[in-house]
Amino acid sequence: MKDDIRYEIIMYWSDEDQSFIAEVPELPGCAADGATYQETLENVEVVIREWIETAKELGRPIPEPRGKLMYA
Repeated sequence: MKDDIRYEIIMYWSDEDQSFIAEVPELPGCAADGATYQETLENVEVVIREWIETAKELGRPIPEPRGKLMYA
């Protein structure tokens, strides 16, 4: 099921929270955290699926993944 995760994920370390933070810009409010990079990635994949499931249940539109949104 991991193959359906095609949204851009921005991940960074937060000194304030003392954890990694992952944000999904295309899905408003979709974010997760974790103690390690891998844990954070696993957590955000769960949250992405839950975000999409909830949007479907509420009849809200689900944005199509656009790929890379930002340049470093």
